[in-house]
Amino acid sequence: MNLLPILRIVALFEGLSFILLLFVGVPLKYFGEDESIVKILGMPHGILFVAYVILALLVRSDEKWDLKSTFLILLSSILPFGTFWADFKFFRKRN
Repeated sequence: MNLLPILRIVALFEGLSFILLLFVGVPLKYFGEDESIVKILGMPHGILFVAYVILALLVRSDEKWDLKSTFLILLSSILPFGTFWADFKFFRKRN
């Protein structure tokens, strides 16, 4: 079973949830004294993060990523906009 399309979808949602947490949730928490967005987005983001890492490791052998590529793909999950870059660089199939 090809898990790459699923990884692409999870990467998109993981990246979006991370951006929302960083640029909406955190400012509201610290400047607006409203923790509700962080509480709402925190759990789904955590689940998506774990799913991204597991899927990336599962897809690694199918796509024959070397250690450096795998490291960059995993590192992208903790950098803002990183999963979007990983999708562009590694996940899209080019003809």
